Amino acid sequence: MKINFKNIHIGNIIQQKVKEDQIEMSRICNFLKRSEAEIADMFTLESLGSEILLRWSKLLKYDLFRLYSQHLILYAPTANIPPKNQESLLPVFRKRIYAKEIIDFILELINTREKTKQQIIEEYNIPKTTLYKWIAKQEQINSKY
Repeated sequence: MKINFKNIHIGNIIQQKVKEDQIEMSRICNFLKRSEAEIADMFTLESLGSEILLRWSKLLKYDLFRLYSQHLILYAPTANIPPKNQESLLPVFRKRIYAKEIIDFILELINTREKTKQQIIEEYNIPKTTLYKWIAKQEQINSKY
């Protein structure tokens, strides 16, 4: 299953992971303290609350929140300019961290000619040097085989 980072349907993703890991429904029900009908309903939902998403992440041993982080990186990148004279109690995260899945997703868009390099740079706000490093690394890996 190819994950659509633009339109995340978390229920489908959870259901796919449950199938892949062959987790029994009784274990899911016990862990989440929900009925089979409630679990089946969750598989149909596009979004879930953070508390239940955290429980699913623990059960599946898979960071479901990262899907949303990757969405933010691709579709709503943070500003590089820190706010003036304003301190926050919230943690400050590193500028941009691209997961392997995101890099693969971007390179696949280029390889299938779905998007041009320039479109990738403009639409996803990925620095040109970063994109070209990914492409060079991919070419280096492919030339070994």
